[in-house]
Amino acid sequence: MKAAVRYYTKTGNSKKLADAIAQEIGTEAEEISSPLAERVDILFLCNSVYWAGVDSKVRQFIIDNKGRIGKVVNVSTAALIQSSYPQIKKQCGQSGVPVSDDEFHCKGSFKVMHKGKPDSEDIKAVKAFAKKTVG
Repeated sequence: MKAAVRYYTKTGNSKKLADAIAQEIGTEAEEISSPLAERVDILFLCNSVYWAGVDSKVRQFIIDNKGRIGKVVNVSTAALIQSSYPQIKKQCGQSGVPVSDDEFHCKGSFKVMHKGKPDSEDIKAVKAFAKKTVG
């Protein structure tokens, strides 16, 4: 099974999760500015919620790479909202890209909220999630 990890971050929270996933599954985490070079069975898409939405660059990445994505596994952080999953699922659905029902979400630090998140427990949890996901 071929898996890739891409992330978009403004604060570094999603990069922490992406790096942990990549380490666990033996690949490199890359920013979404790096398109997929080949088809992957699983794309761990690490992102955050900014101003109640997913950044348009994440949406564009999905559109630009839709033919190379077998299934998106959403991984997100947010200070206020529970998850970016509904927005990612909607965008992927519009592009014809399947999305896993399983996702990983944790709080992300933003200004004075949730300082230190994602923390070492979140990193441990996302690694276990990645391992389980790729089987």
